[in-house]
Amino acid sequence: MKYMLLIWNRPGFTEGLSEQDRTALFGEVDEIMKELTESGELIGGQALANPSQTLTVRLVDGNPEVLDGPFMESKEQFAGYLTVDCDSPQRAAEIAARWPDVRYGGAMEVRPIMDEAGTEM
Repeated sequence: MKYMLLIWNRPGFTEGLSEQDRTALFGEVDEIMKELTESGELIGGQALANPSQTLTVRLVDGNPEVLDGPFMESKEQFAGYLTVDCDSPQRAAEIAARWPDVRYGGAMEVRPIMDEAGTEM
């Protein structure tokens, strides 16, 4: 089963870390990515740009309107994602629990990805 692991953290939290802590954090990410690549579980993933570069499209008075910024005010931002192919939701949660952002106050959301038939709904 494929899972998307959504990475949520505080905007700019890495800037508050020492250079040593930042290097260690990114080293942990590299280590996890290497393990997932070697095990064949990693499908892909990407960090996202700063939320200040976000555009949100909403329907306003029946017309689409493009707004600057993320869709809602929040202390956390959607910072990136991983897509993995695992044997179980427990394995996906185990990977998410190891992600270093979690230790720094962030969160990882584990979401199953529906197949094309949408039978998971």
